[in-house]
Amino acid sequence: MQREGSPWHGVETVTVKELADHLSSARMRILEWLIVLTAAASLYGVVQQIRSTTASDPFIFLRLFTAAQAPLPSFASLLGFLIPLVAIGLGFDAINSEYNRRTLSRILSQPIYRDALLLGKFLAGLGTLAICLITLWLLVIGTGLLLLGVPPSGEEIARSLLFLVVALAYAGVWLAVAMLLSIVFRSPATSALAALGLWLLFTMLWPMLAPAVAQAIAPPDPVSLMLGQPSLETMQWEQALGRISPTRLFGEAVVGLLNPGTRTLGPLFMDQLEGAVMGSPLPLGQSLGIIWPQAVGLIAGVILLFALGYVVFQRQEVRA
Repeated sequence: MQREGSPWHGVETVTVKELADHLSSARMRILEWLIVLTAAASLYGVVQQIRSTTASDPFIFLRLFTAAQAPLPSFASLLGFLIPLVAIGLGFDAINSEYNRRTLSRILSQPIYRDALLLGKFLAGLGTLAICLITLWLLVIGTGLLLLGVPPSGEEIARSLLFLVVALAYAGVWLAVAMLLSIVFRSPATSALAALGLWLLFTMLWPMLAPAVAQAIAPPDPVSLMLGQPSLETMQWEQALGRISPTRLFGEAVVGLLNPGTRTLGPLFMDQLEGAVMGSPLPLGQSLGIIWPQAVGLIAGVILLFALGYVVFQRQEVRA
């Protein structure tokens, strides 16, 4: 039976309704305060640390994102840890809560297809994350202006805005994971635990497992064993396996964007240093060339995970 009209009719209505629900929910208030208080503590220590280098550092505002003050990590590292939690908190019950409230069949009995429902919920979650990230970015820039007394340069603004784009793509990956699990599992508790389990796997366990798997696939040669160093093939496998993790892709993109002196995100060879002035920053275009594979990987992850959830949702029985 062929459907009538556009399958995306009603996306705007669903997006606006879900966005309003997200921004007014108690869950979102708790997550917002968690991020703001943690970021404020990180920024306070960093500002005290970098005030003495204001005149000598040409990228002082970028250091607000990357500098760390023990025991807290850098602001960018904190976002890499907290963004998945916020995205999972927004998406783990996006679909199965409609099943449990017996409202899904009533919603789809209206002139709206499940295509529009799923896309509207995803766009609402992504819009909520975008609002949170933009607000945080404005707070960081405003804090720097007030406490450092130096305006950011155009390149610093461009690099930090591109960092926002990469962070939103990273958030989109975890939002798509949470929504996929909310489609697969009917229980919100089960989907939340599964999403948190995947987050722990790729954030904490996979960086430890990837080197062992790489050595099993490409054992180091005898010369490397004598020198106590991994072989080039082993390093390449370790790097490729590590980049399965969205956290690794986000971390590498952050390093390439917010540290203009970064020349490579993998093993460094002598021919890469030929003609280079040590310590000199790279232009923005060259930094984008370095982090382009990581950014494309994150965007591709969002598309693939959402497409997988879309296919599974289309095949599910939604009648009460």
